[in-house]
Amino acid sequence: MDQSERAISPEVFADRFQRLRNAIGRVVLGQERVVEDLLIAVLARGHVLIEGAPGLGKTQLVKTFAAATDLAFGRIQFTPDLMPADVTGTNVFIDDGREARFEFQAGPVFTNVLLADEINRATPRTQSALLEAMQEHSVTASGRRYALPEPFVTLATQNPLEMEGTYPLPEAQLDRFLFKVHISRPDGATLKNIIRATTGGEDAVPGQVFQRSELLALQSLLRAVPVADSALDWVVNLIEASHHHPLLRLGASPRGAQALTLAAKGYALAAGRPNVEFADLRRAALPALRHRLLLSFEAEVEGMDTDRVLEELLQAADGSGRRR
Repeated sequence: MDQSERAISPEVFADRFQRLRNAIGRVVLGQERVVEDLLIAVLARGHVLIEGAPGLGKTQLVKTFAAATDLAFGRIQFTPDLMPADVTGTNVFIDDGREARFEFQAGPVFTNVLLADEINRATPRTQSALLEAMQEHSVTASGRRYALPEPFVTLATQNPLEMEGTYPLPEAQLDRFLFKVHISRPDGATLKNIIRATTGGEDAVPGQVFQRSELLALQSLLRAVPVADSALDWVVNLIEASHHHPLLRLGASPRGAQALTLAAKGYALAAGRPNVEFADLRRAALPALRHRLLLSFEAEVEGMDTDRVLEELLQAADGSGRRR
């Protein structure tokens, strides 16, 4: 860790976090919790899946985040005819008169902030083109590995799966997202503010409030936050319980436990604290785990969703924590 990273304290982290959150919140109205979750995931070096009906500001949220940071921004509009090479890039034949050769032409994934817009409108084959990039921050073409720039984060949007023309994301793809967040319909007062802000003379644009080096330093500080054994036991018990719940046919993976722990570190720092509390773990549980669970057939018939099952698991975990 260099000198700039050592100089950052939890109080400084909380100040920088609030500054960035406020800048985005001035443009993306009525979605304070979603904005906070997105920033926590990015600072934990994770990817985010943003789900919501059309017109609720999913794309605007990602574009606003990119505008408020000193990061390169790339966008891929996922469509049914999109091919994997359209995402990662491909080798092309070049003959310049002096020599003939194949040269790798990088795709739009080579950026810092990748907006994978409407990711579930592409086929699973094209969706899987992001697997290596999201996990290893690299792309392999013709046996050669190409590293992506750092930091690299995929912020993907998707419409609800029951909507026409969508394909469910494979479990391996879902598991690579640190968070899945839901954008909900605004209430009447917020809708009025949105109309006023977006139908005037100029659209609101956030000023740049973060440098790339500052973001990297905050990411390093988050990783260094200690977690007590009792908190780790709580995480392990929650993950294990998800594999034995009668309404689930698949529980959370070890990657889910990692996501939950990293996110809790972020929430602690955002509050100016140098250590993780149980409240931080509980705050992170739904966005970190909701997309990693598979409901049983009976649960789907009853109209259950993973958030309700997670609430049951959390209540049981809270009870065991109090007994300790």
